[in-house]
Amino acid sequence: MADLSLTDISEKMRDIDFAVLSTRTDGGAVAGRPMSNNRQVDYDGDSFFFTCEDSRTVSDIRRDPNVGLTYQAKSGMLGMKPFFITVEGRAELIQDKAEFAEHWTKDLDAWFKQGIDTRGLTLIKVVAERLHYWDGYDSGEIALKERATA
Repeated sequence: MADLSLTDISEKMRDIDFAVLSTRTDGGAVAGRPMSNNRQVDYDGDSFFFTCEDSRTVSDIRRDPNVGLTYQAKSGMLGMKPFFITVEGRAELIQDKAEFAEHWTKDLDAWFKQGIDTRGLTLIKVVAERLHYWDGYDSGEIALKERATA
């Protein structure tokens, strides 16, 4: 079993641009959507994604903030071992322009033409509670934050 730290995980995430964000739909199904992490790789257990307020993703999160993230690094080329990360966490919906600016990258201009002034822009923050990783044949788990009880 591997013993990677959160810093090790952050370094391995450097080349992973997309995650699949999984939510629970109103019918109880699991829905997965690719989301760009905008190459923010100083990973401390929080992930940030931009979307629109009227998206199904936002309505799913409003109903149930428990979400999952799945990352896969490049593998199979020149003997590279596969690297996977799954995250269990709670999503928060943020509609604050100061926080938008903190996480904005120029690449987002292609998706959101008015930048941080885009009508209905929403920042999804996923606070990780548990992270599982597979690094070739090694695997491990990191418990990050205790789930708040309601």
